[in-house]
Amino acid sequence: MHIDILTLFPPMVESFFTSSIMSRAVEKGLVDYSIINFRDFATDPHHKCDDLPYGGGAGMVLKCDPLCKALESIGARDKRVIYPSPSGRLFTQSYAQELSGEESLVFICGHYEGLDQRVIDTYVDDEISIGDYVLSSGESATTVIIDAVYRLLDGVIASESLEDESFSDQLLEYPQYTRPERYCTKSVPDVLLSGHHERIATWRVFRKLEKTMLSRPEVLSRASLDLEVRRRLIDLINEMKG
Repeated sequence: MHIDILTLFPPMVESFFTSSIMSRAVEKGLVDYSIINFRDFATDPHHKCDDLPYGGGAGMVLKCDPLCKALESIGARDKRVIYPSPSGRLFTQSYAQELSGEESLVFICGHYEGLDQRVIDTYVDDEISIGDYVLSSGESATTVIIDAVYRLLDGVIASESLEDESFSDQLLEYPQYTRPERYCTKSVPDVLLSGHHERIATWRVFRKLEKTMLSRPEVLSRASLDLEVRRRLIDLINEMKG
């Protein structure tokens, strides 16, 4: 996958591609990227990329010309262009899965009051919100989306590591434990030490349901649960009521 990022602040995203799992994905050739400072495409003496909004109001708006020239320089009309914005469609795991199938993605990092709408109308395919809150930096939202997407590419992370993650089956992930067996008066649940794979699997399903019900109950309505899991959910609801 090739990723282009248009930003006024390249150092904010550069470290993301040179650290941890992403750096290994780049080294393996699974991901390659370009970071474009669209200030370089501003033609006025001060390389100005923002201006006051028409109609008045607070803040500044990113101008069309530098952004459009930067987008044209990378052939953005033939690529999937993403603009992270609180006004966009909510980002989900299934959305990340969809984007992971693309050969190329372009991200526009907004600032201030956002982009001139004409840039969005002409180039943007996906306006994406990572949550119901506002950030001062489009770079932060961009790296969140990229992080969720690139790890789904074949060869980045072992497939078995992805199977039981939160939202892989629309439920939150079960609790995890590692050595030591006892720490600060708290012990690893006995079932995980039993070596009984069926009991461990049952425990994990139950804990996934419990965690989802307590933290994100609205997710349960979207989950595809088989008959046995639904029975366990009913048992859990009755147990919590009791």
